[in-house]
Amino acid sequence: MVENSNILLPPGGQRILVVMAHPDDAEFLCGGTIARLTAQGCEVSYLLATRGQRGSDDPAMTPERLAVIREAEQRRAAEVLGVRQVLFLDYVDGDVEPSLQMRREIARMVRLLKPEVVFTFDPWQRYQVHPDHRAVGLCTLDALAASRNLMYYPEQFAETGGPHRVRQIYFFASDQPNHWVDISAVIDRKVEALLCHASQMRGRDAQAIRELVLQRGRPLGSEHGFTCAEAFHHLVMN
Repeated sequence: MVENSNILLPPGGQRILVVMAHPDDAEFLCGGTIARLTAQGCEVSYLLATRGQRGSDDPAMTPERLAVIREAEQRRAAEVLGVRQVLFLDYVDGDVEPSLQMRREIARMVRLLKPEVVFTFDPWQRYQVHPDHRAVGLCTLDALAASRNLMYYPEQFAETGGPHRVRQIYFFASDQPNHWVDISAVIDRKVEALLCHASQMRGRDAQAIRELVLQRGRPLGSEHGFTCAEAFHHLVMN
């Protein structure tokens, strides 16, 4: 078991890619970590499978309108956290499957962006009920295995320059964490980023969101001497 207040375990990395399913996934699950990484000078990019167009119970809302709203919310939240760019794959919220097509698309983005570290969902989290989360985690891991191989998708090389190998993966939403990041000093930035997702906050104000962050982060940090933490399963790909 690793107890470490460092943001990333050695050798770390300066180029970070966060692959998620919906707007607000990153802010909820690793927003404090992202805030610390960008403050340290890391170049962070977001890659989203969907625009979250089904994330509403409002009968007057349409998927088309909501997609525009949530994309704008995600871009504002990313700006708050210092994220360099936000990219979308244009899958439909709720219909994401672990497909060969998605694997190919994520591999292409990995080869283009050339991250040293990738954050994504733990595809083996027990009782994870959202199929998009499971699919994105699995496809991302499969894409990292493909992106480093010369024989996979060679048609991408003219655009991407060739294979790219990522060795460091941090799975969020994991029930087997082995690395904890102290976010005590950046709680306010995480709250500010979450406030950008107004369509998802159900009227919560900053104080209510702060309490939600602490409710989730205190148990993760208490055993490691942190007021508030985010937890990950760190995997080295050889």
